[in-house]
Amino acid sequence: MEKEKIDQFMMANAKFFPPMMVGQIKDKLATLGEDKETMLMSIDWKNPTVGLLFAFFLGGLGVDRFWLGETGLGIAKFITCGGAGIWTLIDWFTAMNRAKMYNYNKLMMYF
Repeated sequence: MEKEKIDQFMMANAKFFPPMMVGQIKDKLATLGEDKETMLMSIDWKNPTVGLLFAFFLGGLGVDRFWLGETGLGIAKFITCGGAGIWTLIDWFTAMNRAKMYNYNKLMMYF
């Protein structure tokens, strides 16, 4: 992938990834072939702000975990009513980072 395209991708999508991984993502994008480039541009990333809103308003039901594909944890969180509220409270502070890591792991699957 060309440097201009990498810069465009990062300008548009940097908010969806952990800040500490941006350098590594740029390095990986530089090695990306043209066939995967178009597929990468069409991926719909999970918005960390939406994850935070899910955790805040529906966290006791495990919706934030289901949204990230963590079905088992979502069921456990639902059954325990958010771990009697403690798990829900913790997830308020970690929801955005979990969404960013989900996006990062999804991106790494393409390499």
